[in-house]
Amino acid sequence: MTAFALPVATLWWRECVRFFRDRSRAVSAIVTAVLFWVLIGFGLGGSFSPAGMPGRMGSVEYLYPGTIVFVVLLSAIVGTFSLIQDRREGFLQGVLVAPVPRSAIALGKVLGGTTIALLQGALLLPLAPFLEIPWTAGGFLAALAALFLIAFAFTALGFVLAWRMESIQGFHGIVNLVLMPMWFLSGALFPVEGAARGLAVLMRANPVTYGLAAFRGALYSGSASGPPAGAGAWIVTAGFAAFAFGLAVHAARGR
Repeated sequence: MTAFALPVATLWWRECVRFFRDRSRAVSAIVTAVLFWVLIGFGLGGSFSPAGMPGRMGSVEYLYPGTIVFVVLLSAIVGTFSLIQDRREGFLQGVLVAPVPRSAIALGKVLGGTTIALLQGALLLPLAPFLEIPWTAGGFLAALAALFLIAFAFTALGFVLAWRMESIQGFHGIVNLVLMPMWFLSGALFPVEGAARGLAVLMRANPVTYGLAAFRGALYSGSASGPPAGAGAWIVTAGFAAFAFGLAVHAARGR
């Protein structure tokens, strides 16, 4: 048990220490997301009328959950850049030859990135009362749980993508190709109900859609005016997180 837990805890702690020594990562991710939220939210203004959403919900309020999910997604993926840096510096090679399970290496790196992404997303949660989103203790914990699953899934996905990449520039291009369309088609900017038929099919096939639905439902769990999130959204999000981590372990066990 110690042979598994110790490397997991060590790699997790190393990721956290590296993050807090490079605070520009946190600032850039949060500022970028908040700018998106403010500019798009206030830009849409009175012309925004989301289909399928109960009550009179403005654009700023509607975009708020999607903004937090964007912070988590971006932080989770960017956090796996360290895997490429570790390879360049020789640290990864040293870890791989150590007598520890490859699954422990994957879990330690993924948990480290997940923790960082979760912390950055949680920094925006206190803004909810200013948008008249009701707070409950259960809803807050459920929202954190949804963010954790999203962060875990996409940190694991980033781990898989970064495992064989040789340059951060190449990885950054792949991230933009994968991450941005998934976020745009998650219901963060417009609901599935109001999308064209082809886009609606893509949105329903997008795992981020279900993670955002679970998170949005958790935020509004104390209000009857918010959108509900069924158990299906949680099941899909948890299943995708498990699947992505399985891919990460498989990648780590390869050469």
